[in-house]
Amino acid sequence: MKRLGSLFFLFASVLATGCNTVQGMGQDIQKGGQVISNTARDVANKF
Repeated sequence: MKRLGSLFFLFASVLATGCNTVQGMGQDIQKGGQVISNTARDVANKF
């Protein structure tokens, strides 16, 4: 859970600083989704 919180903070900071356009925001959201998917896959592999 600590790692997930860190990833969420990273994602939020990227959104806050890197979204000058709608296209940039879409790319940031896509990257955040990839991080969440990767984290979920890592957790599933541990079980």
